[in-house]
Order: sequence, then structure tokens, then C-alpha cells
Amino acid sequence: MTSTAQPLLSVREVTMAFPGRRRGTAPVRAVDGISFDVAPGETLGLVGESGCGKSTTGRMIVRLLEPTTGSITYDGRDISHLSQRELKPLRRELQMVFQDPHSSLNPRQTVARIIADPLLVQGSSAADARKRAAELMDLVGLIPEHIDRYPHEFSGGQAQRIGIARSLATNPRLVVADEPVSALDVSVQAQIVNLMEQLQQELGLAYLFIAHDLSVVKRVCDRVAVMYLGRIVEIGDRERVYTSPAHPYTRALLSAVPLPDPAAERARERITLLGDPPSPAAPPPGCTFHPRCPKARAVCRTEAPLLRIAAAGERREVACHFPEAA
Repeated sequence: MTSTAQPLLSVREVTMAFPGRRRGTAPVRAVDGISFDVAPGETLGLVGESGCGKSTTGRMIVRLLEPTTGSITYDGRDISHLSQRELKPLRRELQMVFQDPHSSLNPRQTVARIIADPLLVQGSSAADARKRAAELMDLVGLIPEHIDRYPHEFSGGQAQRIGIARSLATNPRLVVADEPVSALDVSVQAQIVNLMEQLQQELGLAYLFIAHDLSVVKRVCDRVAVMYLGRIVEIGDRERVYTSPAHPYTRALLSAVPLPDPAAERARERITLLGDPPSPAAPPPGCTFHPRCPKARAVCRTEAPLLRIAAAGERREVACHFPEAA
């Protein structure tokens, strides 16, 4: 659900620059000045090609990475540069679900310890933490009696349920889900997506849902932000973005999503982008998409477009000199 309430999360002009691989080389701007809000109880989808900065953005939100510039405000408080000691009480409210369910779980720990760890860090007793872990296993559809098993004894979908249970241990308000279903079979993906929606309704969670599968994003998200080479090029309500994309990159991404109707699939236009995305270590001048854009003109090669309202009365913004008409 969308909301006009005060944002739970507010990201403003955030950048993340990593040092170059060799001494003296330019830094790599993995994220380059992005801004967005997430309202309480809302799901914002963050989509784009691999390497566009989606996961880096998610890790900055939960402060696994410290942004180079810009501000990240959670519940009215700037958390961009808080120390680890200052962040500790906030960790209860900001949690993350990782992409690979097995590699994100410690193979030497039992499920009981994996789920209870956040509670133990926050000061809960071992008995209370174990009891809570069993409750969470039941909540995410696992058998509580399996609490003393190890991660390798579970399937991929079950392991991801363990990861989700761990993220819920401290009763968070915002969960960053970094490609939570991309490593799973299609049938299991649907189960995990349904579980996340159910948990959102029951617990009032807000999600930042990072994915490259646009079909999944359409299913679960209220709003969608499209990233390209570290920047947001379009953001708005799901229905508007999917039915009438304004940015050429968004149109190209959506044209690659298979349609269930064979006749419609054959009849529609397939947009093929030329070349590979430029390196974030040496982005092109002007609009970073212009080397691959079928609509690029002279101004696109020299002037970077700003993210602005796509049309009067719309809750959608696009960074393009020549956006598609609604």
C-alpha cells in the first residue's frame, strides 16, 4: 500500500564511491546521487541490470556500507554517518534478507542460533531468544522441531525462510530484501513472495525490494524505481511505470518480460539495446544512457538530465531529455 504519511526512510543525493583498483585511478561511483522515500508499510521496488548499484544501495540503507556523500534519514534521524555504537539500537528496526540463502547462513551454527543471534546481540537471554526463534520458524512456515538442524539440511526455499525469520527476530519496521528469490526455483519463488506479502500485512513491514525480475516486482511492489549505472532514471507508481514507461531504458527492460499470451508476445515491439553498460569507473558524459539509447540527440551527450515530474498531475519522475508521452 502507498501512503502520504511522513516517510519512514528518506534517501537524498546519496553517492557511494569505491577506490580504483590501482593507485592513482579514478574512484568507481557505484551509486551516483540517488534520492527516494519509503513510506511506512510500503514496498518500493528497485530494479535494473546487474552492476547498476542496487545491492550497494541496499547495503547503505542498513549501514553495512557508509555512503560517501548525501543523507539517509530513518524515522526522522540522519543515520548516514552514525558510529557502530550509535547504530546498535537502530539495528532492531533495520534488517536485511540476502540473495543467496545458503551463503548468508553460518554453516557451523544451528537454526536456533542463527535466528536468535540478533536477539542475543540486543541483550536477550538465551532462553528467551530460543523461544522467539521457535515462534519465528512457525511464523515463516518451518517446523519448530527442526530448530537444532543446520543450514545444509534445508532446501533453498527453506533456507531463505530461515533468513527471513532471522530478519524478523527484532521486530523491524523496514526490511531490505536484496534479490530474495532470484536464487530459487520458480515454484519456490511464488511461495516466498506470498510469505513476504503475508508478513507485511500481519506485521506492518515496509520493504525495499531489490530485484532484476520485473514480473516479481510487479507482483509485490507499490512503487518502482529503475536504476541505470548508479542513478535512478524513473520512479513512480507501479501501474504507471509498467503500463506507460517514460524512460527509454524502462521501456527496453519491460519489452524483455515474457507475456503469457503468445499472440500478444509475437505482436509487441521488442527493444534491443546496443552494447554493454559503460563502466562506472568511466561513465560517459551527459546522460549515461545515451550510448545505448535509440532516441539520443546532441544534448544527451553533453547535459545530464535531472529527475523531474514526467507529466502534470503524475506521481512519477523521469530523468530523460525526451521522455515518452504518457
